[in-house]
Amino acid sequence: MVITVALTGATGFIGSVLLKHLVAQGFRVKALYRHGSIPNPNPTDSLEWQAGDLENTESLRSLVTDVDAIVHCAGAVRGATLEQFKRINTEGVARLLQAAGDQRVSRFLLISSLAAREPSLSAYALSKKLGEDVLRQNGDRISWSILRPPAVYGPGDREMQPLLKMIKRGIIPVVGGKEGRFSLLYVDDLADAVISLLQSDTVQQGQCFELHDGHPDGYTWQEIATIATHLNGKKPRCFSIPRILMQVAGLTNVSMARLFGYQPMLTPGKVRELFHSNWACDNTAIISALDWQPQVLFQEGMKRLFLKTK
Repeated sequence: MVITVALTGATGFIGSVLLKHLVAQGFRVKALYRHGSIPNPNPTDSLEWQAGDLENTESLRSLVTDVDAIVHCAGAVRGATLEQFKRINTEGVARLLQAAGDQRVSRFLLISSLAAREPSLSAYALSKKLGEDVLRQNGDRISWSILRPPAVYGPGDREMQPLLKMIKRGIIPVVGGKEGRFSLLYVDDLADAVISLLQSDTVQQGQCFELHDGHPDGYTWQEIATIATHLNGKKPRCFSIPRILMQVAGLTNVSMARLFGYQPMLTPGKVRELFHSNWACDNTAIISALDWQPQVLFQEGMKRLFLKTK
């Protein structure tokens, strides 16, 4: 039987990769998109585009009609206040869950963020944790799971491109201290984990999984430099960005955002996230629960991206 999946965030970096993997694995997908985000949303036998957004209840109800599962990938990563983040990352989950209950959808997979593990750091992190709590408190009528990926990278990730180009030039800007640890995940491995969850009949309802690329205890910036040395053939120069400089930049960016009316990425909260010393995570639970193993360590992922980067 063909499984029909409703997918939010289908035009973003992670969502677009998920969409390709789902269709390639034989799923039928109903994908949510904002008007104007794609010029010609052409439907196929495996793909139906649904115009709307997470604040439009009617479009969400239409999205989840006649689907077997929901993969909620959409989220807000830019904003200056908790209210701005909650509108999408928390209230969006609630609206989608309500629509799922009304249409008797059987499964709900929330792609959250490792940031939700540390909700006191930023408005973004708190909004993601509150979005998870919506499922925990109101998901009794649906089988739900949560994925908390760390920093996800891969082809098409515009956020990674500036850093990648600097690494190719032999420069690594270190944010958060040289001894801080952080996990990473190649986007194709995240997509495979989502598909494994959708195909599994044995995963216990109501679980929250962290996942990474298979490198135990995460990476340090020194390890990133070693990987870059192997790829570039020369040792890169690492330089630390002072926290006070980042704090000033975050405050300035928030002020400019208010003045010119845009949603900022760099904020004081984001700076606290960047300087948090432990963003390493653990694969044990998801590997024991699923037929899934990460395939792409950071060295291989960077090698692939180096070939695509000028």
